[in-house]
Amino acid sequence: MAKTANIFARVDTSLKEQAEDILSQLGMPMSSAINIFLNQIVLHRGLPFEVTLPAKPPVVAGQLTKDEFYEEVKRGHDDLAAGRTRPAVDVFQELETRFDL
Repeated sequence: MAKTANIFARVDTSLKEQAEDILSQLGMPMSSAINIFLNQIVLHRGLPFEVTLPAKPPVVAGQLTKDEFYEEVKRGHDDLAAGRTRPAVDVFQELETRFDL
């Protein structure tokens, strides 16, 4: 048997619980998932996925100036007037279906 080493990492409790729930559904312990991830790092000689910043940072209302806030509200109004919106109930239904919630 190969030698093993311990890894200790601090992670958000909620994130860990969500990941454990998903891995449990897959029948996989967290240690196996971590081993897969580390093997992929070795195989790819880096992270096995692209890590980038979003093209446009998310809008945080509390950090907007008064003018920026009104511009965001205007964009929302313009989207509504142009028919580029969907009822929230439809969006939630799609999310529930897509992610089996």
